[in-house]
Amino acid sequence: GSLVVNYPFDDDEQGIAVYSKSPDDAVFQKLALAYSKENAQMYQGSPCKDMYPTEYFPHGITNGAQWYNVPGGMQDWNYLHTNCFEVTIELGCVKYPKAEELPKYWAQNRRSLLQFMKQV
Repeated sequence: GSLVVNYPFDDDEQGIAVYSKSPDDAVFQKLALAYSKENAQMYQGSPCKDMYPTEYFPHGITNGAQWYNVPGGMQDWNYLHTNCFEVTIELGCVKYPKAEELPKYWAQNRRSLLQFMKQV
């Protein structure tokens, strides 16, 4: 897990971790920032220091392929084949949080989700 909003493309032609800009890169960045700005921990860019000390996402967002390459991912497929502008929102450093921690996740992400929906 992590705490970041990742946007297309998730893949590049060489299959390496390098920025892979989509034709709608500016729109994707705007959508990702709309979400991350409302989550203070995400927006600061280094949310999982204990688990991933070198991981840094400026303003809590990243181009998928720059983070790590995912050939054939759903996010890119939806964008290319259905014109669906999809982002991947990683909600926490722990992939499987305990049930009693879920209210904390809701509190951290409620404003982000509302701001994200307003982008429509």
